[in-house]
Amino acid sequence: MTGWLGGLIRRWARANGPGELDPKVRRRAEACLGYRFRNSALLEQALKHRSYVYARQGHGLESNERLEFLGDAVLDLVVADFLYARYPTRREGMLTQLKSLVVSRPVLSRKARTVGLDEFVLLSPEERQAGGGLQPSILGDALEAVIGAVYLDGGLDAARALVHQKVLDDFDELIAREDYTNYKSKLLEHTQSMGNGHPRYLVHAEEGPDHCKIFSVEVLVTGASVGRGRGRSKKEAQQMAAREALRRLGVL
Repeated sequence: MTGWLGGLIRRWARANGPGELDPKVRRRAEACLGYRFRNSALLEQALKHRSYVYARQGHGLESNERLEFLGDAVLDLVVADFLYARYPTRREGMLTQLKSLVVSRPVLSRKARTVGLDEFVLLSPEERQAGGGLQPSILGDALEAVIGAVYLDGGLDAARALVHQKVLDDFDELIAREDYTNYKSKLLEHTQSMGNGHPRYLVHAEEGPDHCKIFSVEVLVTGASVGRGRGRSKKEAQQMAAREALRRLGVL
């Protein structure tokens, strides 16, 4: 059967027929999450990447994108609540910076791999063969979708427990890791709090061939040089210059 009626029947069959996750796989996923779903269809949908849905001639609404939208908002709320209680004397700018770090793509994708979502996320064969099971955007989105699914299935308390156990479990270690720190944001917040406006970054030199350039950058605050940095990209060099500036200014 073709046309809109055939599509409607196929979608009904997928929605009302047997689940697409093997029960043993579903139980293993729930064990990794530390949460047992009342409505297992929510977990299944949270794991459906759009490539999987389209490969089965499904509708875009069957993918995990709506749950990701919801989970993103729930994650923001839970993390903001955690930080507000954890740092009663920190200003809004620092809280925002910390929240941005916790919910950033690198952190969420790492957390998703730790949970094991790279094993459970549903992808088309082509997407999986292309390495989609390890792609940070896919894994981070899947984790947010799972948070949204837990929120719908068990409420805010259940979602909060999941975020605390799987995302905020190593918070102190996370904020101490230099590879996740946005030094440019830290420097900007510091200079603005001191009434010194925005730092300026100047590229002083580019060394090496085009495929392997090294950039040298200087950062100025109120016209005075406060730090220099080198890196394989302008962005990396700016980060290194901002880090040196923060150390010179006594912030780090």
